Amino acid sequence: MNDRDFALPWLAETADALACDIGTRCDEQARVRLARGLHQIAAAWRPEDGDRAIFEAFVHDHFAADQRALDCLFARYDELLEQISGHMTELHLSLARHATIDTGLELPVDTLFAALDPSAHFLDDCFATKLAHVVLLNFPVTTLEERAAHGDGWTRRQWAEARLGLAFAYRVPAEIRQRVQAVYARVGRYVDTYNIWMHHVLDPSGNRLFPPRLRLISHWTLRDEIRGAYGDGAAAIGRQRLVQRVLERIIEQSIPAAVVDNPGVDWNVLDNTVRAATVEDGPESLPRARGVDLGSGAAPREPDTRYALLLEQFHARRQLDAYGTAGATAIDRSFDEGREMSEERVRALLAEVVSSPLVGRVAKLVARRLGRPLEPFDIWYYGFRANRAFSEDALDSIVKARFPDGAAFHRQIPAMLQSLGFAPDRARELAANILVEPARGSGHACGCAMRGAKARLRTRIDATGMTYKSFNIAVHEMGHNVERTISVNDMDHHLLQGVPNTAFTEAVAMVFQARDLELLGVTSAARSPEAAALDVLDDFWQTVEIAGTALVELDIWHWLYAHPDATPESLREATLDAARARWNEYFASAYGIADVTLLAVYSHMLVVPLYLPNYPLGHLIARQIEEHMRGAASVGEEIDRICRCGLVSPDLWMKLATGSPVGAGAMLLAAEKAARQVERGGG
Repeated sequence: MNDRDFALPWLAETADALACDIGTRCDEQARVRLARGLHQIAAAWRPEDGDRAIFEAFVHDHFAADQRALDCLFARYDELLEQISGHMTELHLSLARHATIDTGLELPVDTLFAALDPSAHFLDDCFATKLAHVVLLNFPVTTLEERAAHGDGWTRRQWAEARLGLAFAYRVPAEIRQRVQAVYARVGRYVDTYNIWMHHVLDPSGNRLFPPRLRLISHWTLRDEIRGAYGDGAAAIGRQRLVQRVLERIIEQSIPAAVVDNPGVDWNVLDNTVRAATVEDGPESLPRARGVDLGSGAAPREPDTRYALLLEQFHARRQLDAYGTAGATAIDRSFDEGREMSEERVRALLAEVVSSPLVGRVAKLVARRLGRPLEPFDIWYYGFRANRAFSEDALDSIVKARFPDGAAFHRQIPAMLQSLGFAPDRARELAANILVEPARGSGHACGCAMRGAKARLRTRIDATGMTYKSFNIAVHEMGHNVERTISVNDMDHHLLQGVPNTAFTEAVAMVFQARDLELLGVTSAARSPEAAALDVLDDFWQTVEIAGTALVELDIWHWLYAHPDATPESLREATLDAARARWNEYFASAYGIADVTLLAVYSHMLVVPLYLPNYPLGHLIARQIEEHMRGAASVGEEIDRICRCGLVSPDLWMKLATGSPVGAGAMLLAAEKAARQVERGGG
């Protein structure tokens, strides 16, 4: 063995001697396992783990030399790690409850509880007790290349063993993980409270274009306000332009600090002046007119807080670089370990979509349907959707009547699942595993991590009931919940619970979300060819937008690694440059507009760095699933089947689910057919 891999000089020689000694009493298969296991455990052994004699005794005691011993050892870890991960997840959700769930008055201490990671010391404890060493001695730590090359031929048990080995591949100190969690909680609170009171956003003439008490969070419901306005007539474009300017000021950090979550001021967003509000429509508990010179209308801008927090995320995650594969960055980990797809491959998939000639063709269709030239905010065009037959107000009325609170939504989950094709008993079983809770933020899902635990569905629900936007989000999160419930409760091995990466659960959630009006009972599951074509174009248009956004985030993170001493100000300028560059590369020719910055607005960049590529990947995967399900008797039955594929490689999961590896072909082919059909039809 190469002693350069080890922390102690005697480890290589001792490991070689043990391989010879123990190997004489093993069969060939066990000798191969022993050789690999000795290298893995020696690479992880530290002085505090013990001297040569302790190392030798440990290997003799804990190497499973025959198949029966290995089977028993695997079963023990599979059983007990489920209990640990399951209860840790429940404890973490409890600690973060008041910071993430609208339980009433939020206290500053809630952020501190949310920052407390009860599992932060788990990995340290596993190495201190040598539970991790037992795994490294007996189970393989595989590489991405190995899994891609050989995984298709592995058994489920081999895949589970590979997952067990990867769980202890890196020895990251608890204080580093706790620091990352603390930054995550701090940034999360900033994002969850970044609301704009839209009745106080004025047009250049001082008019209020938005209804009272409308509070929109950045970026989610601000973006969705633009989406929801399509089809609302000539007045809609004025609102959309104002929201676009709000988003741009957030990105630029020219937004006055006083207008964030503050209904006590009126903001002329175009000339950027702020004055005391002349109407009252927000809770008295919120601050009023903070930091505003009410005489001049001038107000200090937000002091690059957005970029200071992104820097905190970068520095926290950069600390992990020293404990993984040599030379690997947070970017590498997000792809090679998080997605098990290389950055190069994912970039190529995204570029294949955004550089397609279809972008220009579909842009012309959007402009034709709008009856005007495209504007930058039309990256969020939502007019292909069937819900354009209904105004936003009409949809809000339908939703509010059906779902006055979270309990009403939960009661109707079984019926909604049955409408997707789940059998009645199965629908009730899945619904019983889902808790519906009111979110402080825009909404999210929290999956369970052990059999019998509950998945959480969180969405915003105000005193007047659920809005259509909240319902649409809730249906998406219900998809996450159903996927997680199936892939935990119905998995053959705990170690295979879940899906290959987050893009896959996003894909399942998108399959649900695409049927929101069907679940609401306002459209039929039997889609006309024209409506189906429009749905495909909507999917393609969303994929193009979020792919461009994901590429901007990757550019920002590569810039950060090249400039680790960046200031918030320099990061702001680099972000604006990256957003303009990607816009000009992929969107400017189709829109006839250059230097737009909207691709940098997504709040994911702050709170869950390097998450955004999961969305365009999710769209590509969802389209593959949708095309596969065209011949299926029941959407619900197919969802039930594919969610049992488990934590195998991305391509193997897709082959098991649809027959083909992950790719952009299904999306582009479907979009080409849909564009041709709509072009012929004049739609």
